[in-house]
Amino acid sequence: MSLTSDLALAHRLADAAGAAIRPLFRAAFAHEAKADASPVTEADRGAEAVMRSLLIAEAPRDGIIGEEFGSERPEASRQWVLDPIDGTVSFMAGRPIFGTLIALLQDGWPILGIIDQPVAGERWVGALGQPTLFNGNPARTRTCRVLADAVLATSGPQYFSDHDGEHFMGLAAKTAHKRMLFGGDCYNYGLLASGHIDLVVEAGLKLHDFAALVPIVEGAGGTMCDWNGDPLNADSSGHVIALGDSARLEDVIEALACHH
Repeated sequence: MSLTSDLALAHRLADAAGAAIRPLFRAAFAHEAKADASPVTEADRGAEAVMRSLLIAEAPRDGIIGEEFGSERPEASRQWVLDPIDGTVSFMAGRPIFGTLIALLQDGWPILGIIDQPVAGERWVGALGQPTLFNGNPARTRTCRVLADAVLATSGPQYFSDHDGEHFMGLAAKTAHKRMLFGGDCYNYGLLASGHIDLVVEAGLKLHDFAALVPIVEGAGGTMCDWNGDPLNADSSGHVIALGDSARLEDVIEALACHH
């Protein structure tokens, strides 16, 4: 398949997921805790189910890795990675800063990604070698002169181990920490791609949490890597840096490496 047809399919997946999610936003819906105590709702499951059935119909040879329903055809070189609601806690609280994440991996490397916010009608689309688009218009990260000016975001302190949290706070102390943002999950990476924040740092992410973000951030002029500066793929540990201005990368990695 060509990247053009892959992108068209990814848009259809996002449309289908959004149609499943929107009626349940700020409405009564069933939810339960998963084995790791994280919540899952009928919207998560419904959105993933409609995406999976579309993929089985339209890309039957491709693999699927989904947050809620696991893997199919793990041996395929092309894998669609689905997170129907990234930010379920925000969704359940009625905060429209969750998103549907759709990625396509080729041999473990992300080549296409979508962040879709179905309530606000906001969609970021990234593809290898193409400029990132936000609702059809080019998105660009912003420059950041010094780390002390950087606006840093993360989903929340509760997601770091004590060890990782110390390193994160060591970095936070060197940024514009009075403007630090908590919450937001994938939405922060869209805001970074559009030039509204400078830096997102997280740990403990799964492949479905970060695969879609890589082409979006990089296609907007930013950098995504792990805490050592290595590029992200299916084997990455889930320690993630997204940075709008690549010139600050060494400063960020150095600040993360030391803590008080």
